[in-house]
Amino acid sequence: MIAYIDGKLAYKDPAQAILDVNGIGYEIKISLATYSKLPAEEERIKLYTYQHIKEDAHTLYGFLDPNERALFMLLISVSGIGPGTGIVMVSSMSVGEIRQAIVQEDVRAIQSIKGVGPKTAQRVVLELRDRLRKDELLAKAGVDTVPLARAHNTNRAEALAALVTLGFARAAAEKTLDTIQSRHGNDLGVEALIKFALKSN
Repeated sequence: MIAYIDGKLAYKDPAQAILDVNGIGYEIKISLATYSKLPAEEERIKLYTYQHIKEDAHTLYGFLDPNERALFMLLISVSGIGPGTGIVMVSSMSVGEIRQAIVQEDVRAIQSIKGVGPKTAQRVVLELRDRLRKDELLAKAGVDTVPLARAHNTNRAEALAALVTLGFARAAAEKTLDTIQSRHGNDLGVEALIKFALKSN
């Protein structure tokens, strides 16, 4: 998985950026928040990335702020939210607004985002509120939660992508990973997650 790309900004528009790294142009889907903070073309930047792998496409999503990437990773860990919806969500509201809506269980605010129905909005709140409340408490105690969230969610996302590539139905793979993490904890690496998933089927 590509954690970040550091290169020259060759092109930008509200939906994507192209980074030139030693003559190779990486096309990266971005949020409006990232677009609004991008420098002029030809400037050097670093985007924190998530690589989404499907049978017919490999897509990179990029964020200037690692906190935005960490929230995006949390959102797409919720069943029913893919990267396309995730990027719309972080484009529609700021990181702080989404976190606040989830922590305060404001389903209506989440549901107001295009492409997010009432059931999905409820699922987002239900699955993420406790995790975000815990993050807030840790942040107040001076503990940096972003690297922890990034590592855990990246492992899960990588394992999920691999299982789908191996022929698992996405919903079944997500359910299997939920079971594995509830039994063995959230600190398992990508390989361990995949091995447990393959043994369970």
